[in-house]
Amino acid sequence: MLPFAHLTTSTTRYRPRVAGFKTMKNIKAHSIFVVAALAVALTVVSFASRISRGQAPNRKSESHTKDANLSFSEAASQNVSLKNDLSWTFGGKQQKGWYLYSLLIGKTVNTQKDASSNDFAGAIATWQKKSGLRASGVFDEESLMAMISQWQAKRLKDRSSAQPDQLVTVDSSEFYDPERLPELRSVERNTYQAYRRMLVAAIADPTLKLAHTKKGELVPAEKFFKIISAFRSREYQDKLRRESPNAGTAGLAVNSPHFTGKALDIYVGGDPVDTRDSNRAIQVNTPVYKWLVQHAERFGFRPYFYEPWHWEYVGP
Repeated sequence: MLPFAHLTTSTTRYRPRVAGFKTMKNIKAHSIFVVAALAVALTVVSFASRISRGQAPNRKSESHTKDANLSFSEAASQNVSLKNDLSWTFGGKQQKGWYLYSLLIGKTVNTQKDASSNDFAGAIATWQKKSGLRASGVFDEESLMAMISQWQAKRLKDRSSAQPDQLVTVDSSEFYDPERLPELRSVERNTYQAYRRMLVAAIADPTLKLAHTKKGELVPAEKFFKIISAFRSREYQDKLRRESPNAGTAGLAVNSPHFTGKALDIYVGGDPVDTRDSNRAIQVNTPVYKWLVQHAERFGFRPYFYEPWHWEYVGP
């Protein structure tokens, strides 16, 4: 045997095991590569699927928002016209537009946006839906009448005449006309107390700039916020109606809340109790009227929408 015969034989026998090891190693490497590739592919597919699912609602939401904005834009355009030109009737008198009631409307639908805005139309639509109306965002005659009904429903229900022991006679300095007769300066007791609390709050508001004494009383020259009229007897109301035959039931009611002593006419500007549109347009733009719209309810007072000066105490 040659000296290296054993070594040669040994080497020859070992080679297959080396080749087999390399083959298995290659198979394992290939398998790992395939698994890794599949994992990457699955990750990409899953990510793409999530992205796809996430984008679809966004596109739908964006489309819905655009449709809503377009709808409210059209409603806003109509509201601009209706604000000044809508024809309707109240109290036996022909009315035009609802611009005189913009503040009350905004208060009711909880917005301070102008009627020309999409936001105003959106707020109207929300209120319409809650009120059982078609939520168009257009404040048309049907919506106006529905809102007026809501306002009127919050006014005094019982209009029985106040008894003498329910009334207090207020000092003439608290009236718009300091020469008003004592029998025309009566106010229901709880109403007067609520009015005084409201007056204190108004005087404390620097934006109103109400001239007052150190004791918190309006000075004689200050007319804003003073009482024009309160309790009226039925006889006195009939007298007013005879003197103003064209006032209609909107201005001088047959069954007036003034009979209760709980209705106050408060000076808010302009001609004190003139129902002409030109006069009311002045009144609804004064700081005092705007303040009352925002704050009177806190003190138990509700407005009579048609008369900016008229406020009724219904309790807290």
